[in-house]
Amino acid sequence: MPAQRLSVVVTRRLPEPVETRMKELFDVELRDPDTRMSREELAQAMRRADVLVPCITDQIDAALIGQAGDKLKLIANYGAGVDHIDVATARQRGILVSNTPGVVTEDTADMALALIMAVTRRIPEGLAVMQSGDWQGWAPTAYMGARLGGKRLGILGMGRIGQAVARRARAFGMQVHYNNRKRLRPDVEAELDATWWESLDQMVSRMDILSINCPHTPSTYHLMNARRLKLMKPTAVIVNTSRGEVIDENALTRGLRAGELAGAGLDVFEHGHEVNPRLRELPNVVLLPHMGSATLEGRIEMGEKVIINIKTFADGHRPPDQVVPGQL
Repeated sequence: MPAQRLSVVVTRRLPEPVETRMKELFDVELRDPDTRMSREELAQAMRRADVLVPCITDQIDAALIGQAGDKLKLIANYGAGVDHIDVATARQRGILVSNTPGVVTEDTADMALALIMAVTRRIPEGLAVMQSGDWQGWAPTAYMGARLGGKRLGILGMGRIGQAVARRARAFGMQVHYNNRKRLRPDVEAELDATWWESLDQMVSRMDILSINCPHTPSTYHLMNARRLKLMKPTAVIVNTSRGEVIDENALTRGLRAGELAGAGLDVFEHGHEVNPRLRELPNVVLLPHMGSATLEGRIEMGEKVIINIKTFADGHRPPDQVVPGQL
């Protein structure tokens, strides 16, 4: 007699190949239509499922985990970041948490460079004038931006994505600098030709471009606060493809409006999809709808990792990408 299949609830629609494979392997409940679950819907899902497959739009805090029934044994997150899940409380309740690390590295690094180029070369301004039909022809001083070659790029957070950004930046002839919780090994530093700064204050004050590539944790919340933003050169640009909470968005907006920064490229925002409306008014700001990892290849790979984590758990083993509190 075959073993009973795990009950799996998926909170958002996933790429079709991922959903098809899930239906083959598990007793899966897919989300239709593709809208965010309400808090009550999440609570109900956590009471009826063996495995919950959430994503970054689902806030799974201690109170919600407290409402989960005894059936829920695994939260297999679709994504690498797990700051939306109270991992410690889940562990206390005997619920494992897994994620999908390493999948979005190259895609997110591509987007970081795209934002750097978009801001420094004023690409959205050029696109807007062409789409409006207002272009009057070439002029020697029109839409002048900045050359990337020779610029100092400061990378805040030198993990997988930060290092991928560094490799791309070197190809553009940029000087790579970084601040990280731990200094990289000498051989890695040499490979990236990267200069380590122990002091974040000293680094940001000397950079032409700052790329935010660190996770959101209690220690990184508003790491780029009003004081640090004021340390940056008025000709500097800041780009964020990691977590919006790392930057004090109100302080950033004030600095941009006051001309204390040359521009910003943001793919993530402090309050999720609620973007400071004053940011939208600024021509030197490029805003994207959290699409840094939005490639078909990457999203399918994320789904494959989720499936492997669930399948390994179903076979009685620890998921290969289990998240352990204190090791985030």
